[in-house]
Amino acid sequence: MKNRVQLIGHVGQEPEIKNLEEGKKLANISVATNEVYYRENGDKVEQTQWHRVTAWGKTAEIIERFVTKGKEIAIEGKLIHRSYEDKNGEKRFITEVVANEILLLSK
Repeated sequence: MKNRVQLIGHVGQEPEIKNLEEGKKLANISVATNEVYYRENGDKVEQTQWHRVTAWGKTAEIIERFVTKGKEIAIEGKLIHRSYEDKNGEKRFITEVVANEILLLSK
């Protein structure tokens, strides 16, 4: 359990699927998780967090076939941090979940 992430949320947009060399697939999705809590005065507070999720291989194939915008899904994976240079030469940083498993929760 060194680097393990579990999320349940709704897909925010249609999955982005890429077909790579040798038939490999890559899927990128955004998933929204919602948290609700109450302040001391009783006011309800809802917070939404957006998560970038990447999946490879069979998991990406499942996303391609069955996942659409709005679907509720459960994801198990690991958290990674990486950086890259954008087209202007500026260094950018990304945190994302690399999914190992996905469960479809909504019909």
